[in-house]
Amino acid sequence: MSNLELSEQELLRRTKLEEFVKLGIDAYPAALYPVSHKALEIKGNFTLENAAQYKEICIAGRMMSVRDMGKAAFVVIQDATGKIQIYIRRDDICSTEDKTMYDVVFKKLLDIGDIIGIKGYGFITKTGETSVHATEITLLSKSLKPLPIVKEKDGESFDAVTDPEFRYRQRYADLIINPEVREVFKKRTKIVQIIRNFYNDLGMLEVDTPILQPIPGGAAARPFTTHHNALDMPLYLRIANELYLKRLIVGGFDGVFEFAKDFRNEGMDRTHNPEFTVMEMYAAYKDYFWMMEQTEKLLEKIAMELHGTSNVEVGAQIIDFKAPFKRITMYDAIKEHTGIDISEMDEAQLRDTCNQLGIHADSTMGKGKMIDELFGEKCEATYIQPTYIIDYPEEMSPLTKKHRSKKGLVERFELIVNGKELANAYSELNDPIDQRKRFEDQVALMERGDDEAMFIDHDFLRALEYGMPPTSGIGIGIDRLTMYMTNQHSIQDVLFFPQMRMEVKQGGATIETK
Repeated sequence: MSNLELSEQELLRRTKLEEFVKLGIDAYPAALYPVSHKALEIKGNFTLENAAQYKEICIAGRMMSVRDMGKAAFVVIQDATGKIQIYIRRDDICSTEDKTMYDVVFKKLLDIGDIIGIKGYGFITKTGETSVHATEITLLSKSLKPLPIVKEKDGESFDAVTDPEFRYRQRYADLIINPEVREVFKKRTKIVQIIRNFYNDLGMLEVDTPILQPIPGGAAARPFTTHHNALDMPLYLRIANELYLKRLIVGGFDGVFEFAKDFRNEGMDRTHNPEFTVMEMYAAYKDYFWMMEQTEKLLEKIAMELHGTSNVEVGAQIIDFKAPFKRITMYDAIKEHTGIDISEMDEAQLRDTCNQLGIHADSTMGKGKMIDELFGEKCEATYIQPTYIIDYPEEMSPLTKKHRSKKGLVERFELIVNGKELANAYSELNDPIDQRKRFEDQVALMERGDDEAMFIDHDFLRALEYGMPPTSGIGIGIDRLTMYMTNQHSIQDVLFFPQMRMEVKQGGATIETK
């Protein structure tokens, strides 16, 4: 970056960096810094009675504010746990007549955003604030770019940076200046840990399956395509890990699960990102009724451990994750919201019905896709409290076992929460002959122009021919679950680095990314 592209503040900070060099001070020292305490631990535990335990504190963090009082100053630093006040007195950090460390280094060369190390001892100010009295300051990293300033008064923040373009593109700065964002991601990690522990307790094995796949299977979605040079063959970023996990059930595991990064080359909005995280789990000798019961228990457990209650605030709604959840069939849901019974309709009648309701239905769409569009347009958004939509038409579910008592249906459920799908689950199809026919039906749809229809996975069919026990499987969207459990409006708020367009410089040139 040339100096012409730097702001006045950035140029000034680079000048200060040069002054450090002249003083023989390394602005980016390599030596280990022996941090012994964190801000939250000191503020939460220090008392006058146990002050002896805090006589030797070594803490490090980013300078967030400075209140200069001449020969002394109060500085607030922020570490991974929070903020704490540091009292710095000129005579304490400069024991000799040379006051350079304070008068030059601290007062003139250090800036908001610099990372410093502090050695000192704990005390409580006259106003009752737990603080650290500094006896030594060490520069650990010079910040060359100024932070947006967030003003604080009486513990409240003002002028917080809320611009999504800035926050999502420069997440590192967002995490610094908006500490509540870090709490969202800490909760996301806790959600994953709760799920992992839940399935571990059920005896499931956590596994890894391929992200680069020769056939994009397990879902109806448009894949990202790439090419492997050494093998001279096309490969796809996975759209789902279902078919690989079911191969493991064939191989003899009674239960497997995976937190998977999946990729779908489709539209983006506040609930969809082209790269997303799904937890998929498969259990042998179980069915979709068992899976509904386990899913209810899991989600109630997550809500309780995060919030202490099954009631979770999601936007303007209070979502109650207390089990059991409501259940309604797909056909009954459509009839309830349109007044039309589509259960006996053929493809032509269904297309006419969609058109009458103002729902797009062209010749490339089979029954399954039209029913999916119909439910999505007329029903899905109405289900705010957790609701299982069960017993889907066979055409919508090429990987699902036929219903044990209802002709033309399959044993599948989707869990709808706050008007959006949160989980999708089946009694898995384990009949290799039926599965082959379902795949062939998908190929026919592909030939009609459906670019989300499934490929035939011949190796998966071969695996089924060895015999797969009765199995139930589920996929839960971790990003959307985190949105609900942390009350975030957009999926971009629960992804550290959401997908964005290339950044544009002044003059229209794009910034190269590698």
